[in-house]
Amino acid sequence: MPNYQHSYAIIMAGGKGERFWPLSTEQRPKQLLSLAGGKPLIVQAVERLEGVVPSDHILIVTNASLVAPIREMLGAKSPVSILGEPVGRDTAAAIAAGAAWIQQRDPQAVFCVMTADHIIGDLPIFQQTLRQGLALCAKNDILMTIGIQPSEPSSAYGYIEAGELWKQVDGIEFFHARRFVEKPTVEVAREYLATGRYAWNSGMFVWSLESLLKAFQAFQPTLAERVGEWGRCATDEDFQKALERDFPALQKISIDYAVMEKADNIIVCPGAFAWDDVGSWPALEAHLTKDEAGNAILGDVEALNSAGNIIVSEGRLTALVGVENLVVVQTDGVTLVCSKDRSQDIKQLVVQLRAQKNRENVL
Repeated sequence: MPNYQHSYAIIMAGGKGERFWPLSTEQRPKQLLSLAGGKPLIVQAVERLEGVVPSDHILIVTNASLVAPIREMLGAKSPVSILGEPVGRDTAAAIAAGAAWIQQRDPQAVFCVMTADHIIGDLPIFQQTLRQGLALCAKNDILMTIGIQPSEPSSAYGYIEAGELWKQVDGIEFFHARRFVEKPTVEVAREYLATGRYAWNSGMFVWSLESLLKAFQAFQPTLAERVGEWGRCATDEDFQKALERDFPALQKISIDYAVMEKADNIIVCPGAFAWDDVGSWPALEAHLTKDEAGNAILGDVEALNSAGNIIVSEGRLTALVGVENLVVVQTDGVTLVCSKDRSQDIKQLVVQLRAQKNRENVL
């Protein structure tokens, strides 16, 4: 096992969750919602790390405007730190900022990168996977990604092709990664699954601070330079000022494009735990209580002669009569009615609303 005192975690919580509008808005995005599990997703993301890393070694990286509401959710006495990005610059910059925060505290650190808006089950398996990953990354110059064993030939995720077995520890397998591939068509995804070599790209990573900085130096020298500068800041206030100064000029690029698709020391661990990134209303259906007619319900709902709907009602009664396969969401001041098979278009609707005047209160 890794030295517990050298283990850290970054939780990325900067997404907008536009596909969950109108419940999810810029000031209350998906990761702040209690969509499943009875608690906000960000709270669940912190709690599932208990026993894997010390609570005061957890850093949440989010939008500057969300620092206060997340702090309120975690509680004023929570030892978890929260860092506000002045502007969004995708995951490479967010991870670089987190790495600088960790470097200030422990140059020998090994850390995992999690996301705030996933639903994860089989927690003992998840936690053991992280512990073994941290232990291996503490002793080896590797960049580890956690893949998810596909349950279907989905076109919603990127994929990682696994190569030869690298190590097997306590029943957990770690493979050399052969390549990352973009979101394929369903037909291509079906071919991937037939080989048994492909995992969904979950966006969860494990590495040592030293290995990540070495990768930044090789592939993203500007980020490497910034991490060095930020890591030398004497106080958290100086650190925040440095981010405000430097972030706007950073390239907007994901950690996959910036590093993972270029490096030759990538290890993939196919996670054997339940995982769902709940990227749309229909994806949430499996996590909600269903009535006898197959209506997935969250909140105060009454349905008559209606079947197969997803109904979310916040703070008031929502009633349906004689309809099927709809998404119906009622929240303060906004009602959404959408065919389930058109739910991906909600993001386009949000763009349409954003282009109009006087819609800020619903976005």
